[in-house]
Amino acid sequence: MRVVICGAGQVGYGIAERLAAEQHDVSVIDTQVQLVHAVRDTLDVRAIVGNGAHPDVLAEAGAEGADMIVAVTLNDEVNMIACQVAHSLFSVPTKIARIRSPAYREAHWSDLFSNENLPIDVIISPEVEVGEMVVRRLGLPGADDIVRFADDKVAVIGVECRQDCPVVDTPLDQLSELFPDLEAVVVGIFRNGVLRVPHSEDFMLAGDLVYVVANAEHVRRTLSVFGHEEQEAKRVVIAGGGNIGFYVASALEKRGARTRVKVIEPVRERAIAIAEDLRSTIVLNGSALNREILREADIEETDTLVAVTNDDKINLLACVMAKRLGAKRTMTLVNDPSFGGLTPRLDIDAVVNPRAVTVSRVLQHVRRGRIRAVYSIGNGEAEVLEAEALETSPLVGRPLRDLDLPEGIRIGAIYRGGKVLMPKGGLMVQAKDRVILYAAAERVRAVEQMFRVSLEFF
Repeated sequence: MRVVICGAGQVGYGIAERLAAEQHDVSVIDTQVQLVHAVRDTLDVRAIVGNGAHPDVLAEAGAEGADMIVAVTLNDEVNMIACQVAHSLFSVPTKIARIRSPAYREAHWSDLFSNENLPIDVIISPEVEVGEMVVRRLGLPGADDIVRFADDKVAVIGVECRQDCPVVDTPLDQLSELFPDLEAVVVGIFRNGVLRVPHSEDFMLAGDLVYVVANAEHVRRTLSVFGHEEQEAKRVVIAGGGNIGFYVASALEKRGARTRVKVIEPVRERAIAIAEDLRSTIVLNGSALNREILREADIEETDTLVAVTNDDKINLLACVMAKRLGAKRTMTLVNDPSFGGLTPRLDIDAVVNPRAVTVSRVLQHVRRGRIRAVYSIGNGEAEVLEAEALETSPLVGRPLRDLDLPEGIRIGAIYRGGKVLMPKGGLMVQAKDRVILYAAAERVRAVEQMFRVSLEFF
């Protein structure tokens, strides 16, 4: 697949890195020379200095004959015009744009993004995606990661096995005997820096990060089985009142009076603006690195501090200070992957990676076959995919126990007619079922083939 990416920042670089690793033909455009040089020096892609909205620059990047354009610069208008030019002059089939401003995303302007007006097929907003991730993590603080599939009926959660985890050293095939009515399946284990698909005789060790596919109604019980009884955060302090911080505060307000929220925003004008738009949230003007401001926010009584400023270093330091001043838990936004390994040593409880969230959205449209949703795990080491089974799929009509799935692929759940079915040996996949699978990165192509329309279908 030939892909043109406009924007070489954290998001654009992450998308280029992943697609290049999969041997796609990738071109990256950016106006900043240093970013282009960084791409040239580290990735096997074409990198061009220029404005991605300009026809000559798109032509140089290979827009003629491209399968997709992904416009993720920091400027909404540049992204929109890049998609328009790619459509009008180069007939690029799939156009994805990063749109940050809420003004463009209001429901009553939805007709703006159509082939008759602005031909953008997919709008991604990392701020909204990350905000949703933060809200989900606040609701389930025992989960290291949580994503929903199949109309929100299936959840994929990452759970840390601590020393007191009740199921440590228990073979996986015994879990179903111990908890026969628990609708959850372990599909991946991250241990000593390696992510792998376990076998039924494998067991979990303290320190493992385990990925589980579960019926969404069984998520809390699943966390309890793994020894995580943490309660939903009721007192939340948000460091950073930008788009993400504001989104999270607004979403928490919609829950009602059960969550008390305070926002710390350093820019006075921004603090005043969001204070006028938020109903019950208290907004403090100041730095999240100021002890007096943190104390004014009652940090010692806070269940979770969420650090979502635009500066990773401020986020990390704010979490460290908050913990020392009495906050029970901390969650931080980390854009730079080189900082990710520091968080356990700094006693930070949860990390949200905006790049991973955005890359997953783009991969959903790169994947071939009837792939409905994708979530990338780790640094692209594995994916969870939701795919629709066709009549010609090799999975259809055979008991799961008889399927000769390649090593590195595990079925986590099947969604049929509004019901979640867990993968038992005698269960058979039917046409139009939505199958949630966990696949190692090198097996994703095999999953695509399983769910592609074959010539026999016609």
